[in-house]
Amino acid sequence: MKKIAIASFILFLSLPIYAKVLITPQNAMKQTFTGAPAVTEKTVALNNAQIASIEKNSKTKLSANSIKIFTSQNKSKNIGYGVLLDTKIRSKNGVVLYMITPDGALKSIEIVAFNEPMEYIPSKKWIEQFQNSTAQTIEDNSKKASAITGATLSAKIITDGSKSALAIYDEVLKGK
Repeated sequence: MKKIAIASFILFLSLPIYAKVLITPQNAMKQTFTGAPAVTEKTVALNNAQIASIEKNSKTKLSANSIKIFTSQNKSKNIGYGVLLDTKIRSKNGVVLYMITPDGALKSIEIVAFNEPMEYIPSKKWIEQFQNSTAQTIEDNSKKASAITGATLSAKIITDGSKSALAIYDEVLKGK
């Protein structure tokens, strides 16, 4: 009996711990872009030139060379885009969806999954500081963003992710 208990405990410790999913990207897109009955998803493999351009324009480093893009559509018209970025925050990953209007403004940011302690998630009020930012205004808005005690790394990841998402929009989605 003792061997079974020990084996069960070892098995429990060896199980992977997954990020807590807070909302699906599709639901976040539907909530943000109301009136969009269809949300499509595709994975985009970035080439070296695109990665270099995105990193130069955002002044941040991309953590992957492929990204998920979501598109909200009403009939055949695109009414919004979502750029899903998976990033290491402290020691574990978090997944953030940056929702962008067709004219390139950051409409909303939604933390989709978070594997760090929940107290490290920035508040909705703090995240709202980035609403309506564009590639041209994101740097100023990120400098003006107030500091968060206890969630500094999460705040930096969201700030850098905002810059990356808008640069991805300019490089991959603009004019599509």
